Amino acid sequence: MAGPLKGLKVVEIAGIGPGPFCAMLLADMGADVVRVDRAARFSVMNDKFDFLNRGKRSISIDLKKPDGVEAVLKLVEKADIILEGFRPGVMERLGLGPDVCLGRNPRIAYGRMTGFGQDGPMAKAAGHDINYIAMSGALHMIGHKGGRPVPPINFVGDFGGGSMFLAFGLLAAVIEARSSGKGQVVDATMIDGAALLTTMMYGMKAQGLWQDERGVNLLDTGAHFYDTYETKDGKYVSIGSIEPQFYAELIRLAGLDPADFGAQMDVASWPAMKEKLAAVIRGKTRAEWDALMEGTDVCYAPVLSMEEAPKHPHNIARGVFFEQDGHVQPAPAPRFSRTRPDLPAAPPLPGQDTETALADWGFSAAEIARLKEAGAAS
Repeated sequence: MAGPLKGLKVVEIAGIGPGPFCAMLLADMGADVVRVDRAARFSVMNDKFDFLNRGKRSISIDLKKPDGVEAVLKLVEKADIILEGFRPGVMERLGLGPDVCLGRNPRIAYGRMTGFGQDGPMAKAAGHDINYIAMSGALHMIGHKGGRPVPPINFVGDFGGGSMFLAFGLLAAVIEARSSGKGQVVDATMIDGAALLTTMMYGMKAQGLWQDERGVNLLDTGAHFYDTYETKDGKYVSIGSIEPQFYAELIRLAGLDPADFGAQMDVASWPAMKEKLAAVIRGKTRAEWDALMEGTDVCYAPVLSMEEAPKHPHNIARGVFFEQDGHVQPAPAPRFSRTRPDLPAAPPLPGQDTETALADWGFSAAEIARLKEAGAAS
């Protein structure tokens, strides 16, 4: 597969959520990602539609058998990265902990993805995205004034705070190993990453520009010029007219009375201005507002559904989405001028690449046959 990470070899120990998404990001950019699957595993997804596994190859290895563990360690010897998403201590009990893997390959970047980290009082506690972003402080910020916190699906913890930081850390470790010759452990946690995503808000809080109360601040729907509004036909539009010149465009194109909307940064007036703006936006359909404001300096966009987003002309022109086997999914990002990645292959079924992937990574036909006879591979 083409891409800027072509030649990078990655071993992914199968997990759920942020680990697979991190490995998908690497695969999207051309890395050779071999996912070590287990025959019996929990998944809420049908394998055919588990797009987080696109572009990877799947091998089925029994990690409870010594021959299976040894097979993974042989992969580790050839890999640049190994990543896993178990609770602390699980990989060590399997015989695949960092000390063992670094002993077999001193240059490897060993990625660990957890919610609370490898140490600390909560390290071994169970949790999900909603819990990690709650403890990080991020969830408290999301929601309307007077309402309860609203979990933003699992974007902030699993993918933003988890997968993205794990991918960043792993590539940083690979780059550093090329000069030092030494690998290391990358301890990525969703609570750490989600907290880091709130850095700007802590800066604003230090200046007295951000309050702990939800829905009263510049970017949390407190401001009338940074929110979503319902249109005449029951759809929604987004307004983000923060800068004065953009706010002036909002007033002009929406036909607002400057006497009512002139004091943009008068926080005390925000609730009243929001009610007035909401009434104006309800006076036209979304299509009418699109025709009036889309592409202008108002900082406007329609709020598109999963069905609508792939059909928007800009997204079509950019190739933001692609279709595979009759199903739409987001395309790899970011873009590269010279080493553009191919579109990823469809998600594999567990174990469908066991023989070919092991052979490509240096296993002989006899070694593969012995693994299968021992029940360590399938």
